Amino acid sequence: MHTIPIIGLPVAVTDYAGAVDWILEHAGRRDRAYPVEAANTHVAALARSDERFANSMRKFDLICPDGMPLIWCLNAHLPPSERLTDRVYGPTLMLKTLEATSDKPQFRHFFLGGQQSTLDRLAKVFSEKFPNSVIGGFYSPPYGEWPTDEFDRICDQIRETHSNLIWVGVGCPKQEHWIAENKDRLPPGCYFGVGAAFAFHAGEVKQAPAFLQNRGLEWAYRLAMEPRRLFRRYFTYNSLFLYHIIRDRMRD
Repeated sequence: MHTIPIIGLPVAVTDYAGAVDWILEHAGRRDRAYPVEAANTHVAALARSDERFANSMRKFDLICPDGMPLIWCLNAHLPPSERLTDRVYGPTLMLKTLEATSDKPQFRHFFLGGQQSTLDRLAKVFSEKFPNSVIGGFYSPPYGEWPTDEFDRICDQIRETHSNLIWVGVGCPKQEHWIAENKDRLPPGCYFGVGAAFAFHAGEVKQAPAFLQNRGLEWAYRLAMEPRRLFRRYFTYNSLFLYHIIRDRMRD
């Protein structure tokens, strides 16, 4: 898939349909692990400023443009006929992938992360919305540092359920590091770093209205909802993203 570097991060020029087609093709191979990320400005700026995170992102096979600022940056490099009209928002990509696997039992979903109560709500929501998609399993890992045998425990569950679409929601950057650093040891399938998607779909956290998302202002809505937790992240990484965009443009 064609990519364009956005402050050094190779972001795919794709929409939902293209991303889902890629995911199903690679998950269906069952030959190795394929890391997938829906990247926003936080992910891009963190990859530019943190070498360990940059190394993790280099191991991802597909990086989709989640944030509208990334769409605007991609479109600045594309002719009008090829420009993207929408982002590939991680939580929506999850729904579209679940929908695309309805009546396709060769695809099995596994959800790793979150509290057990969140996963219970998620199971109920998905069983109602996607009754014909196969859910292999849900697993809530321990909070904080995982015990040394946790990796084997998780992989055993993925193998036992024959899952090949594995949604990892343990927070950024922990989920990206875990996927990337274990890429060569994970059971075959597509592995997604999905952040807060579990809480969104379980109804525990409200998503920003569409008109704010389309204007690249989802961060402002989430900041208003959770100011203490998110202020530092958005202030730091939105500023870094803008700084690197301007700096790279001046160098060109």
